[in-house]
Amino acid sequence: MTQAVLNTPLGPVRGELPGLSQRATTESPWVRRLFITLALGFFGLFLLMPLLAVFAEAFRKGFEVYFSALVEPEAILALQLTLLAAVIAVPLNLVFGVAAAWCITKFEFRGKHILITLIDLPFSVSPVIAGLIYVLVFGAQGWFGPALADAGYKVIFAVPGIVLATVFVTFPFVARELIPLMEAQGKEEEEAAVVLGAKGWQVFWHVTLPNIKWGLMYGVILCNARAMGEFGAVSVVSGHIRGETNTLPLHVEILYNEYQFAAAFAVASLLAFLALITLVLKTWVESRMDNPSKGGH
Repeated sequence: MTQAVLNTPLGPVRGELPGLSQRATTESPWVRRLFITLALGFFGLFLLMPLLAVFAEAFRKGFEVYFSALVEPEAILALQLTLLAAVIAVPLNLVFGVAAAWCITKFEFRGKHILITLIDLPFSVSPVIAGLIYVLVFGAQGWFGPALADAGYKVIFAVPGIVLATVFVTFPFVARELIPLMEAQGKEEEEAAVVLGAKGWQVFWHVTLPNIKWGLMYGVILCNARAMGEFGAVSVVSGHIRGETNTLPLHVEILYNEYQFAAAFAVASLLAFLALITLVLKTWVESRMDNPSKGGH
């Protein structure tokens, strides 16, 4: 309820401003309906319809064809590689994101703005270019490729290259979620804990982490979603070796190019299902961020 403060000889008196308690804007009803219709139409046409089409095509030839496409060895290996890349990349980005956000929000140092700019680099660089960078550095004709090959290590067209490419394209998500959150919270609670005798790790574990835990989970969820769905950078460094270096997005491309449409849409529906799970988790975390009392503070 909107309140107004009125100055009287007896002091300030709070009262309601007439008409503002019902609505905060003055647009006519048809304008509001028009914008709502446009928003829902855009959502249905460009987001909901393609998603439903994926599931419809996946099950068009029946459940037997659908499940046979998911349990074939190449699909299982692609799923395992996708999960492996995410399991390695997300914790690395979690550590980097927390460390970068801590440095940027708690300290003043030369090059701080450069560091913030570099964190955003994967947002502005095409994933394909990121993959080519790793080929240039670790490829057979690259800077370190021959030395690594002589030592018996293979990066490009192998799992390490896929992990490196995934780390590159996903590392801004955790840091970019934590930086504004930690800046808004300030340093007062940490400084008070230090004055009371808390050590560095105690301050982080008992003061900082409880304040940022939901934002941290939000960044991890987004990072994991991008890691599992990455195509461009992984496509460049993987070599598309079937059963060895194909992730789920690459496996979908191969099946589609081979005109195995039912299998392609079946695997694509698995990715879509993972995306829906991510969306549910994202909504849940957002509700906890908007209502901290529900999160166990």
